[in-house]
Amino acid sequence: MGARRALHFVFKVGDRGRSARFYRELLGMRVLRHEEFEEGCKASCNGPYDGKWSKTMVGYGPEDNHFVAELTYNYGIGEYRLGNDFLGITLVSSQAVSNAKKLGWPLSEVATGMFETEAPGGYKFYLEDKEQLKEDPVLKVTLGVSDLQKSINYWSNLLGMKIYEKDEEKQRVLLGYADNQCKLELKNVGGAVDHGTAFGRIAFSCAKEELPNIEALMKKENQKILTPLVSLDTPGKATVQVIILADPDGHEICFVGDEAFRDLSKVDPNGDKLLDDAMAADKSDKWFAEKKMKKASA
Repeated sequence: MGARRALHFVFKVGDRGRSARFYRELLGMRVLRHEEFEEGCKASCNGPYDGKWSKTMVGYGPEDNHFVAELTYNYGIGEYRLGNDFLGITLVSSQAVSNAKKLGWPLSEVATGMFETEAPGGYKFYLEDKEQLKEDPVLKVTLGVSDLQKSINYWSNLLGMKIYEKDEEKQRVLLGYADNQCKLELKNVGGAVDHGTAFGRIAFSCAKEELPNIEALMKKENQKILTPLVSLDTPGKATVQVIILADPDGHEICFVGDEAFRDLSKVDPNGDKLLDDAMAADKSDKWFAEKKMKKASA
């Protein structure tokens, strides 16, 4: 098996302005790229906002060697229901702790030097109050599972992740593809995993030639494939090959061909401006208010 790497986690955001403020001003991330998508039926009940959405990648550095967040904003949806599937992202940044205090953002100390805060939408972030790492400050993503051993079999035996830590008493395991990458922590939630409507997706890359092998293995093991291996075109950019899986608890997992993804995910120096321009031009709140309609709750 060739080198695999953790790429990003997808968050659905209902309030793009507050979300941008949280990731940029509190966490201190920067916009790496931003794209607007117009597809959707103009004749349906959400008028010009039905199907219109945007994608913003934010992080501490290039996607080549940093784990980042993908913020997905649907113009016609104001809020999402959280489940117990996503349990938090942990990162090291005393600057983020200091920023939260300055901004008056709710912050609570959950252990010595470890603070909990929430991004808009209720997504939990754990901030370790230490100087930010020169490499990637994002340490781990924590997901809830219903059967720890079953999940270990899937992520370690089938997807090839190395076990870094295992705590039977606390019913948790820490897995990853490399020492210097963001890790995946799985924690038993003591029952079924509820994905709500805010459910996200975790993405990894691998050598393009490994993708058919992953698909074949999942078929052989009778595991769920949400999107069979497909080539996705991005106008003016690389064509990437993608397969989307679901683990035993229904967590969505995307694998993409590494070489094309590196090309696709190059930092756009205009990312901040594109996001700011899109937010300034976003009249969806006003449009819904004038129609005496409320944005949908997903």
